[in-house]
Amino acid sequence: MAEPGLTADGEDVMRALIPAFLDGALPDARGPRHVAIDATVAAVAEAIRGLPPIARGELGALFALLAFAPVRVALAGVSGSWRTADVADANAFLERLRASRWPQKRAIYDALHQLTFAAWYANPAAWPAIGYPGPPRLT
Repeated sequence: MAEPGLTADGEDVMRALIPAFLDGALPDARGPRHVAIDATVAAVAEAIRGLPPIARGELGALFALLAFAPVRVALAGVSGSWRTADVADANAFLERLRASRWPQKRAIYDALHQLTFAAWYANPAAWPAIGYPGPPRLT
């Protein structure tokens, strides 16, 4: 049986954070935007499945903590569920992590950032926007 990549809580957190991380890169139209976010969440889950067990455990614990209401409110400043968080809430949370004097918070930001961007730019659908023609073809 394959190891889980993201729990439901982890998916909710990532669905809230991906639009903040990828602001300006995601499609503007609602339908394509949801498709792009879904694909990125799936790719994040796949990336997590490929991590060593200890890293998967740490990320699972992080997502569980972020989903726990008292921690979500205190750390993220998100009073409702992650499903109701808007991009401004997510941006504010990410900026607090990124600019924190605490190395642990900066490490959380780095992990979430790297997972999101690796998932996004591994998708060939994202390449045209950055002018990347794809890997060279071997002949």
